[in-house]
Amino acid sequence: MKILNLTQHAPSQEQLAAGVVDPADKQEVCSLLTFDSIPSSAEMRDRAERLAAIAKEVGAAAAMIGGAPFFMSALEAALLEVGVEPVYAFSLRVTEEVPQPDGSVRKTNVFRHVGFVRPYAR
Repeated sequence: MKILNLTQHAPSQEQLAAGVVDPADKQEVCSLLTFDSIPSSAEMRDRAERLAAIAKEVGAAAAMIGGAPFFMSALEAALLEVGVEPVYAFSLRVTEEVPQPDGSVRKTNVFRHVGFVRPYAR
């Protein structure tokens, strides 16, 4: 299943393996997801509809979305309107301990993609 990446971030290796692909014009997607001032409802609708059109044009079955929380419901609705399923990435934080040459241990947190969450629907 083709899942279009409608986030500002590069997909992880796990997401790529799950079918996530970047849009041809990632810069346009990032621009549509970036708000430098408080948007009107009309602006959010217009941006959401453009992003949904991009997903539909490439034949995506789903779109991985994320960004400004105030915009996600508009984007969810626009995607559903054109028959593209909105999904959110779900990751787990995994702590890795790496022994150092001096005997100390360096801990790092790595986020591992484990699946997708569909938006809540009544």
